[in-house]
Amino acid sequence: MAERPDDGDREAGSGPEFGWLYGGQQATPPPTHEPGPDATRMMRTQPRDLPGAVPPPGTAPVPTPAPGAPPPYSPAPGGGGVPLPRPRRPRFRVRYVLLLVLLWIVYLVAVPVFAWTKVDKVAFEPGGDRPGEQPGTTYLVVGSDSRGDLTAAERKAYGTGNASGQRTDTILVLHTGSGPNLLMSIPRDTLVDVPGHGTTKINAAYAFGGPKLLVKTVEQTTGIRIDEYVEIGIGGFVDLVDAVGGVEICPKQDMVDKLANLDVKKGCQEADGVTALGYARSRHVAALGDIERTRQQREVVSAIGRSAVSPWSVLNPVRWWRLNMASVRTVTVGDGMSPLRAGLWAMAMTRVDGDTGLTCVVPISDLAVHLDEARAKQMFQAVIEDRTDRIGKSLCTPTGLPKAITG
Repeated sequence: MAERPDDGDREAGSGPEFGWLYGGQQATPPPTHEPGPDATRMMRTQPRDLPGAVPPPGTAPVPTPAPGAPPPYSPAPGGGGVPLPRPRRPRFRVRYVLLLVLLWIVYLVAVPVFAWTKVDKVAFEPGGDRPGEQPGTTYLVVGSDSRGDLTAAERKAYGTGNASGQRTDTILVLHTGSGPNLLMSIPRDTLVDVPGHGTTKINAAYAFGGPKLLVKTVEQTTGIRIDEYVEIGIGGFVDLVDAVGGVEICPKQDMVDKLANLDVKKGCQEADGVTALGYARSRHVAALGDIERTRQQREVVSAIGRSAVSPWSVLNPVRWWRLNMASVRTVTVGDGMSPLRAGLWAMAMTRVDGDTGLTCVVPISDLAVHLDEARAKQMFQAVIEDRTDRIGKSLCTPTGLPKAITG
């Protein structure tokens, strides 16, 4: 029997790991670390940041989320995953601005429409023969000094006294058309033929027969057809001036008129409603009396118009509301006037000064007050034909008197 060699005498290459060379069985491979299907898998853990812990060198610190904020996304192992969300910036929403603009436009339209439903209207078109249709649009603007709607306190504050009845201290003819706007005053003491009452002062027509007789008298005297009628009352006049924040007046001299409750210095200045009313009514200071008063009336009415259409009146919601509500008490319009035509009237009243329009007194020959037949006829014909561009300085003067007399 052959002798079995010891394990220690085996030659290199004769071990079990080389058994395949000699026809032996292959050695069992060493076990791997892959778990079986039923084994529990161990996931690689991520280090947790503890309070006060110092991050390892070369790593960026993880920002601490704000209280109440959602936790940030963490990148997945290997550099993948979802990045941290970027903080949101407030966006400028154009649609919000457009919505505000739309609401503002609705407000600007709704307020005057609402106010228009409360405006008093009056019949003004006379019967009988009237001038035919004429180019352009002519408004008769009347300032009524009726005290019927004033309280005792208002009559005292405004210096109007307790006179009864209805009168008109202001008569203005406003013509708009292809040429410059014309604002022509007819002094209340102008002597004319009032239908059914003979020759008398023109403001008596209003006292005798209201708007219809006054319109008939103006049309008969001038040959100009009156298309629209606007009447401004005393009490509402004060409210209207205050609603636009006051107006600028420019007295040519110091004016102290107790009958008009007026005390102002010479020069341009801001006036509230009471002061503006006194300035428009005063006729006992200037040498020309009522003639000078007509200039002051045109000045105040034009100033109200400019303030009413200023950007600040439109941009200030409170002022826009007050302005429209004051107009309700101030203005009475003729039957048939539309809101659009009323707006055109207000705009036209702002364009009667300087290069944009003409403002003057109807041509008169003396302070009695008689019409200057020749000059007045030329003025009236220019309006009838809508050719106000033909009206020169010899016809349109601040006092109505010929330029040679007025200087």
